[in-house]
Order: sequence, then structure tokens, then C-alpha cells
Amino acid sequence: MQTPIKTLFMRGGTSRGPFFNAADLPSEIATRDRVLLAVMGSPDKRQIDGLGGANPLTSKVGIVRQSTTAGVDLDFLFAQLQPDRDTVDTTPNCGNMLAAVVPFALETGMVRAQGDKTTLRVLTLNTDMQCDITVETPGGCVNYQGDAHIDGVPGRSAPITINFLDTAGSVCCGLLPTGKVRDTIDGVEVTCIDNGMPLVILRAADVERSGYESVAELNADAALKSRLERLRLACGQAMGLGDVSTKNYPKMTLVAPPQAGGSIATRSFIPHVCHDAIGVLAAVTVGTACVLEGSVSAGIAVVPAGKNKKISVEHPTGEFSVELELDPDDPQSVRRAALLRTARLIMRGEVMVPAEVWQGK
Repeated sequence: MQTPIKTLFMRGGTSRGPFFNAADLPSEIATRDRVLLAVMGSPDKRQIDGLGGANPLTSKVGIVRQSTTAGVDLDFLFAQLQPDRDTVDTTPNCGNMLAAVVPFALETGMVRAQGDKTTLRVLTLNTDMQCDITVETPGGCVNYQGDAHIDGVPGRSAPITINFLDTAGSVCCGLLPTGKVRDTIDGVEVTCIDNGMPLVILRAADVERSGYESVAELNADAALKSRLERLRLACGQAMGLGDVSTKNYPKMTLVAPPQAGGSIATRSFIPHVCHDAIGVLAAVTVGTACVLEGSVSAGIAVVPAGKNKKISVEHPTGEFSVELELDPDDPQSVRRAALLRTARLIMRGEVMVPAEVWQGK
């Protein structure tokens, strides 16, 4: 016997995975996590017995419910699974999967369209962060066709705009959890920063790399990965995160001068595998580091003048643009971060889990 669970399988940004109504999953966390592991087919590096795509970017789950928080429409819980581990991490956020939250809620009738465009406020339960998400809804239906393109996704789709309201200190105690914009940890100059995602940013040259290596080269670079993990563990302590050996954060990001007309070049590890692109909130956090005086990006980032700054973050498969609004009273503070994503409904139906894992409600 198997237990069916309603799901929509969706792409959000450069990630994808099943989305669930929270009411359709077990309320008890340990049972819920066993269900999600069974859904994705973890632990198994191929995830052959589930929906996972054998990569951290395709081992993600979205859980949505109507919110009871004043002024908020939807609550979103993101779950990061790993192909070869039995872990379900609901601590960090995922800005890519976030792009599919409002389309999921509209597709399932959880909320109603507001006209040709629908803007809903979403609370990310992982980090207690709110954002306004706008999707196109002509005729009361989600539109997925359009001219918006994001690097890392083939073709073009309808734009989805995400306006983050408060991202500083999403997991850590603040924007700069060590209290400094630049530290020397384990012999390397780093900027430890959390503006939506805890990151350790370091110059690629400081670990004797160019910062322009391919993803395959970096994933095969055992010496570099060992060096980065040692640094990550030390920075985790310095950022007040404790022992991060089993956590997906902080993520490590190598930076170098831009190569393709952007603001800065990046190679992002999540945290042990080099990302083919860069995560949404990692891009926001890198962009923030670029505009902070004295960070490790100083001297290599190309930053436009003015209060509103568009930072183009180059990554292995293109670029990711983030619009940052600085606080005029505090140039070391970012008031608003906005960006564009796309999403698509890929499949709707039921996913089956063994009854021995969960017999349903």
C-alpha cells in the first residue's frame, strides 16, 4: 500500500521541486521529514526512487499555507534536501523556489487573482522574512508565457517580481554578524554577511584561483574544496552559527573582477558543490557586499553611482541583476532589494509514499 499526496511540481527560478499545501502533509515534524525524504528519494545520489534530480538545486521542496499573520497573505516553508543524505533543512531560505509560491497558491485555489496582475505578501517561515511577489494573472489565471529571461533557464517566460522588505540578518544576528565588514579568518580576508543568505565572501586570488574556473573544474578541485570547508567551519563560529559541519550555510562565494560587463564575477558553493549559477538571496547578499565600503569586493567590483544601484552578479552560466536601494541616512545599510524571476507549473497530481512511512490523515 502507498499513500497519495497532492502536489504541484514546479520550477521556481533556477530550481525546481514539488510544492505542497501544508494541510496535506503530516503536522508532526519528524514524520513530515520522513515523508519528504521518501518523496525525493533521499538518501541516494541518483534519487532513483523519488522526484529528486540528483542535484541540490533539484532536491528542494516548497510548503505553502494561508497566513494568520496580519498583513500577510501566504506562509512559505522551504525545505532543502540532499541527494545522498537523510537531512531535511528548513533553516535557510530559497529565493528561487520563492518565485513559485504565488503561482502555486493561485493554481490550487488557496488565493484569488486580483486582476491582470496579482501582488501578494509572503512570509518565509525559515527566516521570518517578508516580501511582495507580483505575478501576471490575465483573466484570473497565472500566465507563464512572456519575454522575461533569466540565465540558467532556457527560453523566456512571464516575469515574476520579488520585492524583499527586510533581508538583513535572515539567519545570523545581523547584516554583518562578526561586527566587521572585513575579517581575517584562517589566514584569509573574508566578508561574513547575511542579507537574505549567510555567505562567506572571499577573493578567488586569495586562495590562488582566478574565479573564472568552470563548475566542473571547481567541483574536481579537492584541495580547494577542503580549504573552503575548513574556512567555512571557522567562519561559522565567528558568525555565531556554531558548528556548521552538518548545515547548508554559510555558503562560500569566490569573487573576482567582472569579465562580461557586469559588476562582479562569482563562483558560489552550496556549500560543498559549485553552483551552476547563483542563488537568488546569495546574489542579493553578494550585491550588498559590493556596495559596502571596505568589503573584500572593494577594488574589484564595478558599482554604479547613486542611491539606487543595479548590481549585475556574473556567474558560470550568465548573470543575475539585483536592484538595491541604500538608506540615505546610513550608507552601510540596504533599505530594499528587488529582483526578477520566472516560474512554471510542470506537473500536477499525486506523489506516492510507502504506507510504512506515513498512512495519511
